[in-house]
Amino acid sequence: MGHEADPATKEQGERSDQRMYSDVGRLVTESGAEIPSVAIAYQTWGKLSSDRDNAILVCHALSGDADCADWWPAMVGPGKGIDTDRFFVIGSNCLGGCRGSTGPPSRHPDGGTWGRRFPIITIGDMVECQFRLVRSLGIDTLLGACGGSMGGMQALEWSLRKPGSVRKVWMTGCARAHNAMQIALNEVGRQAIMRDPAWKNGEYALDEQPAGGLGVARMMGHISYLSAESFATKFGRGFQDKPVADWTLGTEFQVESYLDYQASKFTRRFDANSYLYLTRALDYYDCQSFDGSQSEYMFTSFTSDWLYPSSQSQELLRLAEEAGRPAEWHEIDLPHGHDGFLLDGEQQGELARLFFGS
Repeated sequence: MGHEADPATKEQGERSDQRMYSDVGRLVTESGAEIPSVAIAYQTWGKLSSDRDNAILVCHALSGDADCADWWPAMVGPGKGIDTDRFFVIGSNCLGGCRGSTGPPSRHPDGGTWGRRFPIITIGDMVECQFRLVRSLGIDTLLGACGGSMGGMQALEWSLRKPGSVRKVWMTGCARAHNAMQIALNEVGRQAIMRDPAWKNGEYALDEQPAGGLGVARMMGHISYLSAESFATKFGRGFQDKPVADWTLGTEFQVESYLDYQASKFTRRFDANSYLYLTRALDYYDCQSFDGSQSEYMFTSFTSDWLYPSSQSQELLRLAEEAGRPAEWHEIDLPHGHDGFLLDGEQQGELARLFFGS
């Protein structure tokens, strides 16, 4: 079940000493392609109960990884909303990622890397690999699956693709499907990468990736993750390290410096091809109905989130109710934009404690 990651995969991660790896076998993707062997990186916290009924899977958003206690510190940990003293918490890096699991930067059977040869994948393909991982841990039914943004879509797909395998699903800052604007924002990021000459049709060396294009894609993402109010509060029109303008095309404003910093940091830890494949999987996802589900649902959204507005969580609530499933929706009034789901541990924490029964 467990094994060491191949070098091409492992070098993409920063906390490999904490990760475990599960070989979940051969996968035929929804697009009809075959991956001969899939490795999934994962981490766990807490203790599995004797009845094996206290496991919660935390699914990550686009740029996350298996270490959910690191990227979601407001929610995951001792005494927090997802209480690692009470629950057996599982975090896994999704299929197609670059943080330990099999994806474009992983080793191909011919000895090279997958690169553009990696097949188009879906949220359903990610869930199939997670399902195999969870079963390999001796768990038949999860108490819960949860996540924000792309993580919420994975949690939802668990309840639809594997009915009865998860009792409770919590989606925060999420949608049943991307609308045209959300697809457009992702496409701008993809085009920034693919129009960078260093992309080389996806066949770049891992240490020579198209950092310029990937950095612009990350800048675009960060703009969509915040709200106008949070931008104004953080930066206003302040100049960077000076009282007045220099009258140049260089970095003048604090917000420009912030975006450049986020871009540089991101390109050191993420793979450009993985960004392309994961955003495409996000855009393909389209849940039309909750029919067949056996799960209970909670949806949370944020008043200032213009990327995944509350109307999309209300639509999820409607689909759950139409399918006769127990469901609740809570709107949280905070100014952080889409990042609210990552930053808020107080209101989400209390809701999660009640929902998961801690």
